[in-house]
Amino acid sequence: MNDRPLLEPVETDRIREGVAAAVLGAPEGLAESLEHDPHGYLRLVDASRVGAEEAGRLLREAVQGARAAGHSWDAVGRVLGVSRQAAQQRFTDKTAGGASPSAPSSGGPDAPERRIIDGLSAFNEMAALEEAGRDGWHMVGYGPFFHEVEASGRPWEHCRITLPSAARHRRMESEGWVPVGAGWFPWRYYKRPVGTGG
Repeated sequence: MNDRPLLEPVETDRIREGVAAAVLGAPEGLAESLEHDPHGYLRLVDASRVGAEEAGRLLREAVQGARAAGHSWDAVGRVLGVSRQAAQQRFTDKTAGGASPSAPSSGGPDAPERRIIDGLSAFNEMAALEEAGRDGWHMVGYGPFFHEVEASGRPWEHCRITLPSAARHRRMESEGWVPVGAGWFPWRYYKRPVGTGG
């Protein structure tokens, strides 16, 4: 990888403008209130805090996605402008300890069986879910490099799309797709039993 930035300046400007527009535009009447209401500035601070937290979450998930796609900590560090060690220390999932997760207890004796499919990447996860779905397993959770699936008595299909618009999300649900979790940037995952499609 060369030292040339991966984004063009116009792309960087577009991202910055989009984030600023989201922070100012999401809270109802925030931009207008800044002309006459001192309290509006506290709302601006709160909206900016939410934007910064979300940007931090997206960055963590993007780094995990890059790692899942096979990129080294050295490559990630170069993009971030930090050392390999600094990138690894900041973005290694402390809860998982970098290891594959273990299957959680299934609840009670009548609870469906659950298992973890690990060793996944952005390039092989959908094939793994397709195979699991054919065998009657459906996704119930996920994280870096793994999916958690639950047994059922019928086959399932799974899909992954980049963050959908509200209209596309509603269309997916009208076609019988059920969202799984809140998404893993930049993806949103859906599932449905085979044969229920629209």
